[in-house]
Amino acid sequence: MDVGMMMVFASYGWENCSDNRVWDEEIRLARLAADLGFDCLWSAEHHFNDYSFVPDNIHLMTHLAALCPNIDVGTAAVILPWHDPLRVAENAAVLDMLSKGRLRLGLGRGLARREFAAFRMSMDESRARFDEAAPMIVQALKTGFMEGDGPFYKQPRVEIRPRPQHSFDGRIYAVASSEDSVISAAKLGAHMVMFADRPWDMRLPVIERGRELHRQFHGTEPPEILLTEFGVCGTDLAETEDEARRYQGKFVESNFYHYEFLGEHFKTVKGYDSYQQKAEIARQAGLEGAVKGFMQAASWGTPDKILRGFEERRRILGDFRLNIAFRFGGTPMAVSERGLRLFAKEVLPVLKSWGPVRGAKAAA
Repeated sequence: MDVGMMMVFASYGWENCSDNRVWDEEIRLARLAADLGFDCLWSAEHHFNDYSFVPDNIHLMTHLAALCPNIDVGTAAVILPWHDPLRVAENAAVLDMLSKGRLRLGLGRGLARREFAAFRMSMDESRARFDEAAPMIVQALKTGFMEGDGPFYKQPRVEIRPRPQHSFDGRIYAVASSEDSVISAAKLGAHMVMFADRPWDMRLPVIERGRELHRQFHGTEPPEILLTEFGVCGTDLAETEDEARRYQGKFVESNFYHYEFLGEHFKTVKGYDSYQQKAEIARQAGLEGAVKGFMQAASWGTPDKILRGFEERRRILGDFRLNIAFRFGGTPMAVSERGLRLFAKEVLPVLKSWGPVRGAKAAA
């Protein structure tokens, strides 16, 4: 199994936590993960708020590619409606050249109304903008030329320089948390990226839909999905359960705040129907119910408990790639580092020993 470490870059949940401290702690964990045998370092793109602040994750990954020369770097994800696709393709080509082919390019369309408002953009356009920009970028990185004639991006044909040096086949990822995003990811031939926020058996129908769409569009077996989650690992089960309830719970709270899941706006925003359903569930279950569902999906506990959880997840979903964060929701640095080191020592070698199971039903 391919296992990466996710970086959130958040200060929500910490007392008097400076932005500089956030970045220092995340980069310290990144260097540690690279030394401990993880396959990839990943980072979100978010702006303006304590929830997460990585305004340019390609920029960040260029730094980490130099700092950590023996690990892949990935974007989870570049939010395309907020960028010129030509600049995304250029910057990706530069990073991939400098890192000698170590970039995994993840793309997404965004969800937070407050971020779209700051960029003076309408969320109603996010799906159409993504579906227009993403193929342009993928094609540019394949051919070395960018062009487009859609409603949003009238791009004259132009050569990407430096020219892309390595094939991006198998290195394109797309966030697929909604059904229409699953369709977009399948059209791109991308790895679907999903986040641990509900029990995995609830995710299976959408995952299987994405796999089938990939087969229809490309005539090949779909690439493994990338599951991004937030873990607490320790030697004492009761202690880690308390920590998970506290820190995973605070992270869920930050989600409620940042994405305004208790609001009504998803009803009127084009292309966000599935999030309206999630918002309705959130209103009914409340924060406590949401935390309970999150803890059912995410990893916490002793290494043995975490491994049994991954075994069950693989039984339900089939093969997947993993991307796990250890710093979120006010987690003290000592707890984050303890979890990362213990996970690397006792969980990571087992995961890396697993061979393919060829789909969800094959492992049942």
